[in-house]
Amino acid sequence: MRRFVFGLLLSFIFAASTYAAGPSDAFNGARALEYTRQFVAVGPRWVGSPGHAKAEAFLKKQFAKDNLEVDTFTMNTPAGPQEMHNFIVRFPGKKDGAIVLASHYETNYPLRNINYVGANDGGSTTGLLIEMANHLRGRTLDGYGVWLVFFDGEEAFKEWSDSDSTYGSRHLAAKWENDGTLRRIKAFIILDMIGDKDLDIQRDSNSTGWLLDLIQHAAAKTGDQSYFFQEQTTDSDDHLPFVKRGVPSADIIDLNYGYQNAYWHTAQDTMDKISAKSLTIVGNTMLETIRLLNLR
Repeated sequence: MRRFVFGLLLSFIFAASTYAAGPSDAFNGARALEYTRQFVAVGPRWVGSPGHAKAEAFLKKQFAKDNLEVDTFTMNTPAGPQEMHNFIVRFPGKKDGAIVLASHYETNYPLRNINYVGANDGGSTTGLLIEMANHLRGRTLDGYGVWLVFFDGEEAFKEWSDSDSTYGSRHLAAKWENDGTLRRIKAFIILDMIGDKDLDIQRDSNSTGWLLDLIQHAAAKTGDQSYFFQEQTTDSDDHLPFVKRGVPSADIIDLNYGYQNAYWHTAQDTMDKISAKSLTIVGNTMLETIRLLNLR
């Protein structure tokens, strides 16, 4: 009888500890890679294309049971006025404020005729954020809320410039500034091209210093510090509209994609170039970053 009771007690303790650890215990990079594979299978997805509509339908399906907001807007581009859609998924927390993890999901308009599917550039971060939702879903977070944002229109329609790029983030940053939402954001982190098998994330001088330091500390906590910030760059990305408005922001990007960045914006940006290991490293670092931000 004692053994039976003791066994029940051990089972209860194990179940309780498993529940307490919750879905944020470890990031599942293999599952993120599979989400990426399914997403990339829609094909090229430049704004206004059939693939773009399929990509949007895919995102809507993934978050059909969540608090999903579709932010629809029209921007003037070198290809004429274009309707675009940002997707925002909010997971509430007990503390007032939010941490934003973001990506972009479309592919490059000038590359629309070369079967450019953007497995790493747009695909990998989309898959990572979909898997991140599995760590947040179904419970109230003890710290800040976490918002996942999928930006449209990050890529240039003709040539990268301040006016021909980051359409979705420029729109949303201005919208959130006007309605007061921006004041609630404790940190904004854009993830870009982080599926590369040879992961090497640079330290961006346009990002907020203390937030990069915190992310580096988070990577060290998980034993993955060697993949972060060995080189310094100055990047233009979806974080700049938020940086300019005083939001602590970071660009987590690997722009060494292939030898001398040879795969970037080419038809060679395919699923065989990315890995579950890299997605696991970045996913675990982001989970630890969220934990550290909640302690500030």
